[in-house]
Amino acid sequence: MMRSDREAGSMAKRKSDEIIFQAEARLEKIDWLSACAAIASISAVGIALGLGLPLLSVILERRGISASLIGANTAVAGLASLIAAPLITPIARRLTVRLTMLLAILASALSAVGFYVFEAFWTWFPLRLIFHFSITALFILSEYWINAAAPPRSRGFVLGIYATVLSLGFALGPYIFSVVGSVGFLPFGIGAGVILFAAFPLLLAWKRQPPLERRGNDRSFWRYIWVIPTATGAVLVFGAVEAGGFALFPVFGNRIGFTESAAAQLLTAIGLGNVVMQIPIGLLSDRVKDRRTLLVIFAAVGLIGTLFLPTLSTNWTLMAGVLFLWGGVVAGLYTVGLAHLGSKLSGSDLAAANAAFIFCYSAGMLVGPQVIGSGMDIFGPNGFAWSLALFFGAYMVLVASRRFFVR
Repeated sequence: MMRSDREAGSMAKRKSDEIIFQAEARLEKIDWLSACAAIASISAVGIALGLGLPLLSVILERRGISASLIGANTAVAGLASLIAAPLITPIARRLTVRLTMLLAILASALSAVGFYVFEAFWTWFPLRLIFHFSITALFILSEYWINAAAPPRSRGFVLGIYATVLSLGFALGPYIFSVVGSVGFLPFGIGAGVILFAAFPLLLAWKRQPPLERRGNDRSFWRYIWVIPTATGAVLVFGAVEAGGFALFPVFGNRIGFTESAAAQLLTAIGLGNVVMQIPIGLLSDRVKDRRTLLVIFAAVGLIGTLFLPTLSTNWTLMAGVLFLWGGVVAGLYTVGLAHLGSKLSGSDLAAANAAFIFCYSAGMLVGPQVIGSGMDIFGPNGFAWSLALFFGAYMVLVASRRFFVR
């Protein structure tokens, strides 16, 4: 009788272990269909952004608009994202993730065409608002979808793939701009077309959307900004550098003597650096004990690189090489920060935190173009590099102060 009990207990234990093993295996399995659908969708948006940011700035510069006003118009992108970030998760709970993304794709494509149809400068402010509200929805929901599809031990790797494909889109955008130029409907048509293309992979994974539980997290959105300040601060800096840098780099390049095409190709070099380095950075972040160390290193590289920009302005090839490395490392602020959030939270908590993450990124998009544009108006071309350095330096002060005062 005792032997029978022992055998029964042994069999029950083996069965329990098998169930646990299968559960762990499911947790470690990457949902590639969902991940690829979300990655493909947002990569098309990356192409449109990489094309649109320099395109609109060059057109406004040609029309005689000052750098400060160009920065102010670009900063509407950040304002739109700030408005959208707290609202997207509740909207997606009501409409579902997939339908919200599809509506955002349609709205952003239509507003992209609107920039060509409406020439009055004031009309570009509401167009920016609609366009970037929709883009923010796509970023928040696609990143939540990707984080939900990625197992903990491979999260950095999957997000590295996401950042690589997105960066490839950002790299292709300026390259397309350098080829088609800024005259006529063609650049606007290409931008709208690639956004609409993002709907196809979304439709393929229509039944694989991640659930959003109704847990009342909408009211707690704001607290997630302060949960991991090192990560949210990093993405704020990245948003400022990316939006301000991409929008005003063509103006900077023109003022230091580069042609429109040469300046656009330098932006492509930054994008290619992002493409090459994000998967290695993601793999590295899966293996380091503290991702905050990587974030500080990336900010230091960003600071040093921007301080050297004025001395490189006479050598296009050398500047392209430095920007290739600089762009890849600085983009790690976003990749590693996002992986850090995914490792700490899940479910609706992760969705709310991801919205807060995008909120901080959007705050950077709001501040960056205005600060950089004003810096160029006050200090000339060198104000571009000095303004970028200011953001990296401020972030390093934040991290140092937290390590000193917070245990």
